[in-house]
Amino acid sequence: MSSRTEQTFAPPVMEARRWVLDAVFSEDRPLLNVSQAAPVEPPPEPLRQAMAEMVMNDTSSHLYGPVLGLPDLRTEIAETWTRDYGGIVRPDQVAITAGCNQAFTAAISALCNEGDEVLLPVPFYFNHAMWLQMEGLGLVPLPCRAGLLPDPEEAASLITERTKAIVLVTPNNPGGVEYPAELVRAFFELARSRGLTLVLDETYRDFDSRPTPPHDLFTDPDWPDTLVQLYSFSKAFRLTGHRTGAMVARPELLSEVEKFLDTVSICAPQVGQKAALWGMRNLGQWLASERDEVLDRRMAMEAALTTLSGWRLLGCGAYFAYVEHPYDMPSDQAAKWLVETAGVLMLPGTMFRPDNDPAGAREMRIAFANVDRAGIAELAQRLSATRPT
Repeated sequence: MSSRTEQTFAPPVMEARRWVLDAVFSEDRPLLNVSQAAPVEPPPEPLRQAMAEMVMNDTSSHLYGPVLGLPDLRTEIAETWTRDYGGIVRPDQVAITAGCNQAFTAAISALCNEGDEVLLPVPFYFNHAMWLQMEGLGLVPLPCRAGLLPDPEEAASLITERTKAIVLVTPNNPGGVEYPAELVRAFFELARSRGLTLVLDETYRDFDSRPTPPHDLFTDPDWPDTLVQLYSFSKAFRLTGHRTGAMVARPELLSEVEKFLDTVSICAPQVGQKAALWGMRNLGQWLASERDEVLDRRMAMEAALTTLSGWRLLGCGAYFAYVEHPYDMPSDQAAKWLVETAGVLMLPGTMFRPDNDPAGAREMRIAFANVDRAGIAELAQRLSATRPT
């Protein structure tokens, strides 16, 4: 019998990094890395200065903290979410985790037993798929069709007596698509009507292009009976290495989550939590400018892709463009070939779909948020000039 970890695939980003280990890139044409969404810049200087002060003078930064997170940060999130979504979120409905990936693993572990099923839209975020497989759960693919949007009616047809949860990611990873508020509400109502949990990953909420709240679920007084929301501070304040995420859910579920967190990490890193709190209180204007920059790069990416013969844009938003490529080879081969011939590293669609799904062979994910307009123009030029021999 194989181990649980053998039930899933190798980490895709680590695999892609190995493609460039022995590659040599010239100074006039360095590697264009559009493979990963994580910010490559450190936190802004004022936040780094505040973090240095924490490390030097706040001794609690080096100690264990409450398993479900610092009370002040939980309260700040609750108040911010109440304002931003126009609903009601209480501090005891918030937990802090060591990154959003841990929030997902903790939520699924608290909701599901071995053999249960979870509906996961495809193309999927690969770490979600990996955890479901390692937990011995049934990953039920929910196809995203026109506009890379899942269909609630199709989801309803896939629900069985073993289904425990439906997962949505918006803005989407890998597709970039912002799910319409009415679609999110339809999935919420489906989950509620069938006694399921809607797990809503909003890691990229800070870069949603809409001026209005992305959904109205928190305005429903009974939202805790159905909704679990996940969030990450990695993108908002560039705290990727400090592993700070959040979960919003009913207190009864968070009591079960607490068992998971205490066993795995005891608590999220204290410096990361304190930095997230400082950022929420002091970096609102800076974050707004970051959002504007990402949205500007999104427009540049959309415009660039319209100039590329044979490439077809399937979805774009937040950090990602999801595309069909023009090459007469599967995307996993094409991605390696682009490193060698164009000096471009992107991830193939095969990393975002089940092995038996042929659509992945035609698709690529481009993570453009770390590339400025000049870099996006260079990317388009290299792709335009690159054709298989």
